[in-house]
Amino acid sequence: MTTPSPAELAAAFPLLNDLIALRETAWFNPAATSLAEGLPYVGLTQADVRDAEARLARFAPYIAEVFPQTRATQGIIESEVAPVPAMQNALAQRYGQPLPGALWLKKDSHLPVSGSIKARGGIYEVLAHAEKLALEAKLLSLQDDYRKLATPAFRQFFNQYRIAVGSTGNLGLSIGIMSAKLGFNVSVHMSADARQWKKTLLREHGVEVVEYEQDYSVAVEQGRKAAERDPRCFFIDDENSRTLFLGYAVAGERLKQQFIQQGVTVDADNPLFVYLPCGVGGGPGGVAFGLKLAFGDNVHCLFAEPTHSPCMLLGVHTGLHEAISVQELGIDNVTAADGLAVGRASGFVGRAMERLIDGYFTVADETLFALLRQLHEAEHITLEPSALAGMPGPWRLTADYLSRFTTAQLNNATHLVWATGGGMVPQAEREKYLQGQR
Repeated sequence: MTTPSPAELAAAFPLLNDLIALRETAWFNPAATSLAEGLPYVGLTQADVRDAEARLARFAPYIAEVFPQTRATQGIIESEVAPVPAMQNALAQRYGQPLPGALWLKKDSHLPVSGSIKARGGIYEVLAHAEKLALEAKLLSLQDDYRKLATPAFRQFFNQYRIAVGSTGNLGLSIGIMSAKLGFNVSVHMSADARQWKKTLLREHGVEVVEYEQDYSVAVEQGRKAAERDPRCFFIDDENSRTLFLGYAVAGERLKQQFIQQGVTVDADNPLFVYLPCGVGGGPGGVAFGLKLAFGDNVHCLFAEPTHSPCMLLGVHTGLHEAISVQELGIDNVTAADGLAVGRASGFVGRAMERLIDGYFTVADETLFALLRQLHEAEHITLEPSALAGMPGPWRLTADYLSRFTTAQLNNATHLVWATGGGMVPQAEREKYLQGQR
């Protein structure tokens, strides 16, 4: 099939004119449907997520052993969820509109080990691969105490193998740190937008960093080619990996338990709106899948992207998915939100989740920096720019979309912004962010 020209696409899909003009844009998906109708298209089930949960539980003693910062949670890598009332007030003033309900923040920005949402999927896929190799070699059984993986014998075993990944930064950090800790040789293929401090940190962990002047898609392509040349190299594919997706999906049930502990009700009368920054789509797609399994039709997920990299909105809105990139519309894919600097969305995630995502919106870099400063001033929380993408979400909901809900439902709603990165940003870099510098 020949992809239509930009002019033909813009004529068929007028919304693309706003994307091309780099205007902040919102689109609410008319194909969004119930969990019962949308779930069969995902190709994964609750049983798959439970299997991932069980694997993470088996590895928890090992994680606690090798990463002391996780001992308080017995080796479970999880983040806090908390209300942010001062930020809610600041945003109400910024947008001239009070928000019914309550604004909360999910601090995946501060997940232990690698300080971003990628500590979910990235670390999980490395662990799943390590377990598979050790089981096949008959060095491990599912009944074993997985702390044995921290011994020199296992490090020597894993050192026979390589892991490769293409990344804008945070996925590479998670996979690099975890792979090196187990003993794997690991190569992270980093795109031009990756931050220097992330490359430096990886090298300090003994990770090979391969740098490219091009964007994310080239880093992934080159990483995949390098792995194909080495039969002992496992390539972690952020675009198509169902294993990564399931690692993220575990977050759904965990959030449900956190809300129960904090007395937050999510049901038909108390809806939950979740705003997820989106790059290639694996992280937000997997989390949204887990949230849908946990909360059913009472959770409403929206994806947030930079105005310069709206690949998922473009792919889903046109139905072309991975067959089109933002660059084909003349959009440069250059953004301060380095973790979201992706020009071509995951076709797997786009197709799997398109019936379960309520909407998509874009955010300008200037807005990200302004919100970063506001959150720092209001709540004393400093994130990286990409992690602020979801923050304006509650104020981007249109009257037409909100008409689906009663006034009582909106007054009782919980609005959860998923903060995806920033916990490991060096102080000097944080100061630059607060000054609006890329």
